[in-house]
Amino acid sequence: MEHVRHTGDELAAKLREIYPEIVAHDIDLAVEFSHEKDAWLIHFKKEDHELTTHLDRKDADGCLEGVECVHFGVQIGQFVANFDVGGN
Repeated sequence: MEHVRHTGDELAAKLREIYPEIVAHDIDLAVEFSHEKDAWLIHFKKEDHELTTHLDRKDADGCLEGVECVHFGVQIGQFVANFDVGGN
């Protein structure tokens, strides 16, 4: 298994950079790495609503290293949009 090259803080900062609505809508964001899944687990929470998704390590690394954020962006964008329904 390949070494994890980035931290959860780096990934969380990138998510907030790409999706400023996370901060604007006061969505709690937690990030942790799952060695079992070889993926980052991304947890969103606002009030009593919670959503969790994962990003493959390779996709997250590519985005953080400036290669591309396509998979990263589409998947996380859908989750953020779910919290944005109703303009809260």
